[in-house]
Amino acid sequence: MIFIERAISESMRKKVLPGKVLMILGARRVGKTELINHYLEDIPKEEYLKFNGEDIRHAKLFADRSVANYKRMLNNCSLLVIDEAQKIPDSGLVLKLIADNFRDLKIIVTGSSVFDLSNKLGEPLVGRKNTIYLYPFAQKEFEKYENIIETKEKLEERMIFGSYPELEQYSDWNAKQNYLYEMLNSYLLRDILAFDGIRQSDKIIDLLRLIAFQTGKEVSLQELGSQLNIAKNTVEKYLDLLSKVFVIFKLRGFSRNLRKEVSKMNRWYFYDNGIRNAIIGNFNRLNLRNDIGELWENYLVSERIKFQSITGKKLSNYFWRTYTQQEIDWIEEENGALRAYEFKWNVKKKPKAPDSWIEAYPDSEYFVISQNNYLDFVT
Repeated sequence: MIFIERAISESMRKKVLPGKVLMILGARRVGKTELINHYLEDIPKEEYLKFNGEDIRHAKLFADRSVANYKRMLNNCSLLVIDEAQKIPDSGLVLKLIADNFRDLKIIVTGSSVFDLSNKLGEPLVGRKNTIYLYPFAQKEFEKYENIIETKEKLEERMIFGSYPELEQYSDWNAKQNYLYEMLNSYLLRDILAFDGIRQSDKIIDLLRLIAFQTGKEVSLQELGSQLNIAKNTVEKYLDLLSKVFVIFKLRGFSRNLRKEVSKMNRWYFYDNGIRNAIIGNFNRLNLRNDIGELWENYLVSERIKFQSITGKKLSNYFWRTYTQQEIDWIEEENGALRAYEFKWNVKKKPKAPDSWIEAYPDSEYFVISQNNYLDFVT
């Protein structure tokens, strides 16, 4: 299997600095450990120490929170690496103590749970950390290793199975399908189901299924609560936690206070199409599906999020809709400038921007993204 270099590798190297903690965050199985191991290949083994927070033996080594203990442990190494750092008790305070007292030490930590890392690391490490997000493979990362013909041929497969790194070792569609089911049940949801206060694991799955069937549509928390027979506040809590373990993310409605614009409801998308399809149990080919539009939209949105992260673009993302049902799938705002994108799997006749949009935002740009030009949007 070809090693595919991650696009954040260069940024990572620049952010590994003395006296700073580099946090690499992402869902389970997106390749954080592989990224670290590849980085360490060029560093002599005597110059770094690597720990795994999920190994209880490793975690115990940090229990004695004293400078003397850490001085013995580090033994003049120049780089400390902790995989799944959120599993180490009081990890934020531990790392703060180390960063404050070993100013020449470089520190890298990884984690798959934002709510753990933010609570345990974020506050103690204010001013002492840099953060990088790692997602499943992006098309921008694949483009170095395949030509345009191969890319077009693999589009259907990526819309159905997504882009988790380990899928690259499977050529059989059934093997890919089984891998994603295993991912869903054994890894992705493990963090959130272990979170204190989560008692109804079936409700989490049911909620994700409802979200999957409403891809590209506004979601009512009240309606979701009624369908699941749980409180609206509980729905909101579950959605927040699911976003913090990198399963789904929220898109807000765009409005500049025009009365006819819908802005109080959100749309939710999956970071990876394969996880969405595992949730609904549908890995059929595109010619046998009735949700191609939803798959296409989720694919483009998730790829655009990866593209923005890789390129470091600071954009605000939205959808736009009016109460008269005029809508645009994706809005980007950058320094006050607006770009509007409509997603169409098949374009027989190029659609025009809605009249209400043109009237309200005449200086904005408008694009239609289809199979013909999607690579310009995602790479």
